[in-house]
Amino acid sequence: MNKQFLIFFGIGIVVIAALLYFSYATTKNNHLELRGKILKVRTGVLDENSSAAVVDFRVANPSDIPFVVREVTATLMEANGASEDGMMISKSDFAQLLAYNKFLGKEYNGGLAIRDQIAPHTTVDRMVAIQFQQPASALDKAKALKLVVQDMDGPEWTTEYRF
Repeated sequence: MNKQFLIFFGIGIVVIAALLYFSYATTKNNHLELRGKILKVRTGVLDENSSAAVVDFRVANPSDIPFVVREVTATLMEANGASEDGMMISKSDFAQLLAYNKFLGKEYNGGLAIRDQIAPHTTVDRMVAIQFQQPASALDKAKALKLVVQDMDGPEWTTEYRF
């Protein structure tokens, strides 16, 4: 091969690599993602066939885009390998739930609901409450609780709490 061709080919590769790196570096914070973890799960009996879990968690939005909540789901992973989806308790019912079920504690953090926003470059503490159609004894024997928060545009944040 011609030496001059190899030199121009090498320079072309370096220029293309630099352009790719520059385009990635300038849009890095435009990729919506959340980071966080569940801090505490409080459980208790609602009646003989159902129980509740109050989940306190911390989440950070390191991107330049607000995270707007579309949906929140929680799944209980039982010790036998089965799983059960919980029914979310609305943010407006938190005060009533905690007032009548003192064993669940207080509302330490604000609730998370549909259309709530997690602003760019912020860290927030939130809580959700979930009802499971199982007695509290089954909830206490569970292996893990999986929490999924989905953005309006599709990205999801998933975290798991091991009991």
